[in-house]
Amino acid sequence: MINCLVVDDEPIARNGMLEYIEQVEFLHAVAVCKNAIEASTALQNNTVDLVFLDIQMPKITGIDFLKNLPTPPLVVFTTAFPEYAIEGYELNVLDYLLKPISFERFFKAVLKAQAQLNFKVKHDLLTTDSYFFIKSNQKLEKILIVDILYAEALSNYVILHTKSKKHIVYMSFKDMASQLPPGHFLKIHKSFIVAINAIQAIDNNEVILTNNTLPISKSYRASVMDSIGKNLFKRL
Repeated sequence: MINCLVVDDEPIARNGMLEYIEQVEFLHAVAVCKNAIEASTALQNNTVDLVFLDIQMPKITGIDFLKNLPTPPLVVFTTAFPEYAIEGYELNVLDYLLKPISFERFFKAVLKAQAQLNFKVKHDLLTTDSYFFIKSNQKLEKILIVDILYAEALSNYVILHTKSKKHIVYMSFKDMASQLPPGHFLKIHKSFIVAINAIQAIDNNEVILTNNTLPISKSYRASVMDSIGKNLFKRL
């Protein structure tokens, strides 16, 4: 469930946004406010994941309100004025909806919020203590997920490259992939899975790590670039 806050000085706009929210089963409106002062109180008293924020409001504009939030939730600007779009994106808002807002456009912004919040949940679940065990050199070794750089398929084995050493593991590449959280690893080739945090750059059809360069196959390039693109404006 995504907890939403609606902030708009126009009653018709507030009611319209509330009706849209009520049509989406995974949205919940925790408060509806007519100005930034009410919104500030609502943020203090509720857990808010997503704010639909008008820009031109009396006394305190939506932009000024957002600038003064120390840890803002996801924000979607809702306004009749397109000239604020650049400033909105400089403030890292999730989306910018121009009034009158269609349900289709509203729902597109909501899906974007859902994707970002789901990614954050997956990210938060991965701690520095997350690990699994592998059998290597006749013994079980503990592997911290945050130490993994990439995994490489080699016949019936997997070479697991970590920050300190590499492990040769007798297991299928598919089984190794199932051990790695998808929000933190990318399959770039039928033989390579890379930790996103280990990627320094992407140059044409290659992923550049600190001490290595790995190929991106044609069949995976589109999915790799899509995953990277989703993280360009990540709020983590």
